[in-house]
Amino acid sequence: MAKRKGSKRGNRMDAIQLLKQDHQKAKKAFKQFEKMDHESARARELAERTIADLKLHTAVEEEIFYPAVREATDEEDLMNEAEVEHKSAKQLIQDLERMQSSDPMYAATFTVLGEYIDHHVEEEEGEMFKKARKAKVDLRALGEQIAARKAARGG
Repeated sequence: MAKRKGSKRGNRMDAIQLLKQDHQKAKKAFKQFEKMDHESARARELAERTIADLKLHTAVEEEIFYPAVREATDEEDLMNEAEVEHKSAKQLIQDLERMQSSDPMYAATFTVLGEYIDHHVEEEEGEMFKKARKAKVDLRALGEQIAARKAARGG
């Protein structure tokens, strides 16, 4: 069972580090979008790339990270709220995927999605991640699972 050899980079990150990287990438994308001509092809490409990243991020959180944290802590309310926030973000993503970038509501919807993400990130990084560490969740193992799932899904 010499599974440790599988790392190409030799610097495996724990789950929280991986999720924080995703958070920073999303925050940066939303800030870039604010400064762009919202009807430009570049803005649409940035939005589409950000949406794809968010879909993958929410999937690995829901499939891997959240169940582990839920099992290791008594934080039912926090975990339930995170899932509701994901559901709201997914609805905005669906709305965006049905719109044209020229739609007057497109930029507003993408901006609101960014506001949801900011709030969600604050709660995860300010509360959930701390509670996961305190509960001694195996963050290395979860990080490996998250990295493998993202790689399998093209992330």
